Order: sequence, then C-alpha cells, then structure tokens
Amino acid sequence: MRWVAVVGIVLVVALVFWLMWRGWRRRTERDAELTAPFAELPAGAVEQARFSGLYVATTAHDEPLERLAIGGLAFRSSMTLTVTDAGAALDLPGLERVVFAPSRIVAVDQATVAIDRVVEKDGLVRLVWTTPQDVVVDTYLRAQDASARQVADALRAISSSPSTGNDE
Repeated sequence: MRWVAVVGIVLVVALVFWLMWRGWRRRTERDAELTAPFAELPAGAVEQARFSGLYVATTAHDEPLERLAIGGLAFRSSMTLTVTDAGAALDLPGLERVVFAPSRIVAVDQATVAIDRVVEKDGLVRLVWTTPQDVVVDTYLRAQDASARQVADALRAISSSPSTGNDE
C-alpha cells in the first residue's frame, strides 16, 4: 500500500511541474513578438548616475502581477543601471545591454508591488517604456546602493515625458 501513496505523490508532483512548464511555454509563445531595445549608448554619452541592485520584472502596463517573457528580461537578476544624457542602460549579467532612449520612456514612478516582490512603500522604481513594437510595458527595479526616489529622479531627468507621481 505504501507504494501506491508514493506513486500518487510522484504523479501529483510531476503534474504540477508539467503545468508550470506548460504555463511558462504558453507565456513565452504569447510574448515572442516583444523584444527589448538591445543597443549601445551613443559614443560621447555623458554618465549622470550609476546604480546597482535587482532587476525585478517586466510586466504588462499597469498590471504588476502579469509578467511578460520578453527575451533578456524574462527573469529576475542583479543589474547595473547607467543613466546618461542619451538614455538609460540596463546591464544584466550574461545578457546584451538594454538601452532605454529618452523618447521610449513614458513615465517613471515608484511602486511597492511587482510580480514576485513586495517591499516597503515606494521601494521599487517603475520604468514605463515602449518596446520596439510600440507596446507599453512596466519594468521594476530595486536599487541597493540608492533610494528608489534617487533612481526615479535620475530617470525622470532624462525622460522626454512629464514626471509622474507615485503609484502602487
């Protein structure tokens, strides 16, 4: 009888893992058309600030619990964000540099919740930007060497859009 219980548990665990794999595969197929703006900063770009911390997630706009599987931005990672007069560069280990040109930045605010992270009030930076396919998305960052307000202010300073207030 014990073997029946073991087989039952193994089957349930296998089913759970299969469902997780299937869900992620459907998500990556759904988001396959979306790409990040991989590029280099223009030569002569003047660095204004540099921050290190965590890249938390990229989600559908105004849906902080709906992760997007954009190539290069699908998984949480450590990050370095370099803010220059020509845009912001997001460097994730082992991946191509993502550059947010000022014209792509829609808004910058602070947030408390993203798909896999809940922090103190306004502890995340929410960078709202348009993909090369003109889809508006939200990217969440968590600075470790500065406050979220300092990062948001640095990004707002280069944005071509008007500043926005804090959102959650």
